Amino acid sequence: MSRVGVIGTTSWGTTLGIVLARNGHEVSLWARTSAEAKTLDSGRSHRFLPGVEFPDNLKISDSADEVFANADLALSVVPTNTVTGNVERLREQLRQVPLIVSATKGIERETGKPPTRLIRDALGENSSCRIGVISGPNLAPEVVAGMPTSATVAFDSADASEAAQAILTSPRLRVYASTDVTGVELGGALKNIIAIGAGVIDGLGMGDNGKSAFITRGLAEITRLGVAMGAEPETFAGLSGLGDLVATCYSGLSRNRGVGEQLAKGRKASEILEGMDQVAEGVNTTRAALGLAAEHGVDMPITALTARVLFDDLDPREALEMLMSRAPQAEVRR
Repeated sequence: MSRVGVIGTTSWGTTLGIVLARNGHEVSLWARTSAEAKTLDSGRSHRFLPGVEFPDNLKISDSADEVFANADLALSVVPTNTVTGNVERLREQLRQVPLIVSATKGIERETGKPPTRLIRDALGENSSCRIGVISGPNLAPEVVAGMPTSATVAFDSADASEAAQAILTSPRLRVYASTDVTGVELGGALKNIIAIGAGVIDGLGMGDNGKSAFITRGLAEITRLGVAMGAEPETFAGLSGLGDLVATCYSGLSRNRGVGEQLAKGRKASEILEGMDQVAEGVNTTRAALGLAAEHGVDMPITALTARVLFDDLDPREALEMLMSRAPQAEVRR
């Protein structure tokens, strides 16, 4: 069995810690404060995972030395906008961990950098850590309940991917290995943009045909940007692309889809976000994706109109009508 340290007591970070502990690994969650560590340890549960008790071999501590000393793998599971600050705080300890896996699904708004790049930058150029990403259709409440699912873990080398795969795979979480870090990471981040639009369609009662068409064209849009940035197109037909996209666009557990439903009811994005106690990564990722699309010369009409709905108060119904009235074109762009 392996020793795993988890950065972040988010619902998904805690879920991964629970799943790994159930599989016999020695797992420690790093809490930012001693008060948070004491609360979680005394209650042996998480407020966003009601009814789920922590396994005995899941430890919680605010001591980075305790959590990451002799760890075989570290999981970074914090919101995108806090990745740099958390890794900088833990730099000394994390530089000793051979494998670091990001489970954050976003892109930094200001820089357009994905979490693996943020981790690398925060660790410094002399770090020998291998940094990868895990992504897939992984809604935390279902995973922690023991419902079966799959994910993809990607590093830039097959050896590192397979080493992480061996640790992360469990009887109810089947993990596949990949070397397409860019594709796996972008798939997990960009699908949140499409999920916002899918929520709008549900909120407006536009039907299953329209939603299916929207998701399919959203996947094409995600794939175009990914390929322009060096990803393999096949990755977007896999778990971290299509798989995650479908789950996020259809599940009532999806925060990003929920944002879209609220937009369809006439609420402003700022109002919706202020009322949320968890992060909807798709909002900031929309801005970041537009910047990357401009940089790489990629047309992303769904993302562009989603941005106008989120940030310019464009009426969601008008945005959908604008998509439907675009000039006809070939389905596959050569």
